[in-house]
Amino acid sequence: MEQYTISESVAADILYLAAYANGDIVGKTVLDLGCGTGRLGLGAAFLGAKSIVGVDVDKTAVAIACRSAKEARLKDCTNWVAGDLDAVAGKFDTVVQNPPFGVQKRGADRRFLEKALEVGCSVYSLHNHPRTDENLIQRLKSSHGRLLQVDASPFLVRLVEEHGGVVSAVYALSMTMPRMFEFHTKLHRDFVVDLYVANKKCV
Repeated sequence: MEQYTISESVAADILYLAAYANGDIVGKTVLDLGCGTGRLGLGAAFLGAKSIVGVDVDKTAVAIACRSAKEARLKDCTNWVAGDLDAVAGKFDTVVQNPPFGVQKRGADRRFLEKALEVGCSVYSLHNHPRTDENLIQRLKSSHGRLLQVDASPFLVRLVEEHGGVVSAVYALSMTMPRMFEFHTKLHRDFVVDLYVANKKCV
């Protein structure tokens, strides 16, 4: 399922941007779609979200998210659901997600983005950078935590617009992936992910 745990630094960058630059976390209803162990959802709860719903098909990961919320005394404002995207309904102020990148299963990230735009007003979604860019990786490593804006994928821009949204910004972020699956050939790999920030008019 291409389940890559989001790094602490990338999670912090996303939540800082959403909470303090854009006002999309504090006092808001937040959906952590494909939540895994709940890093983004729990972080949003710590920052003052009104309520959190986390959804993932991995029952073990959801159980860890539940346990972590209880240990952090965030049980009252968080709800964790073991289920598929089709189980998600309703409306949320903000959606944060680290979906499958679609490298092994083409289009896997598209389904997540479509669901996020269906139920959310503001969407923060990670996607694979379209190419290997060693120069960009070095720039990110020397940027001391600054977010670097990059060009959006025309395909993702069209997809967002087809579902009533607008891409307001795209930021490149650096992640390091340990060897996790049989198709991985290196012990670890530095790579770039793009954070798409999209907004949809909600009434």
